[in-house]
Amino acid sequence: MQIRCALVGMPGSGKSTIGRQLAHRAGVPFIDLDHRLEQTIGTSIRSYFEAEGEASFRDLEAQVLAEVTQTPGGMVLSTGGGAVLRPENRAVLRQFGNVLYLRASPEEIYRRVKHDKTRPLLQGGNPMDKLRELYAVRDVLYRETAHFVIETGRPTVSTLVNMVMMQLEMAAGAQGAQTSTQPLHTNAPR
Repeated sequence: MQIRCALVGMPGSGKSTIGRQLAHRAGVPFIDLDHRLEQTIGTSIRSYFEAEGEASFRDLEAQVLAEVTQTPGGMVLSTGGGAVLRPENRAVLRQFGNVLYLRASPEEIYRRVKHDKTRPLLQGGNPMDKLRELYAVRDVLYRETAHFVIETGRPTVSTLVNMVMMQLEMAAGAQGAQTSTQPLHTNAPR
């Protein structure tokens, strides 16, 4: 089974950490969209955000996402937390492969990222309030985009990687039984 999947979720939900291990285990490339963006712009996302604004960043993000998803073959793609904000990005992700929403509560995310100064949307003000606000807007978009929802809660990274692998293997088995080559759409709660 060759894995081709994208991970979506809030900042700090584990997309990069789980994605890297999942790709290693599956023997496919790992692409971190945020790192690819930083290579493209030649600076940190935070610096770009401050200098050019969020709208300019989202334009660039959509362009790089469209390019990356055209790469053939297996891969694990970790998206930025806001990649699902644009309808065209959600459509591109669903066409790309199986999309997994790594879901964590704002409180759990805060516990993980409270000392991380690299996340531009969590700087200044009250980060817990900002996480709750982001979650209120984005949770429905992650669910709309995802084929599967994985509750990240407190399981270890290796347990989460096992859970993701199991979902992808079940999807591949079910897809093999179908005549369509489209990703399964039935497993994500609506």
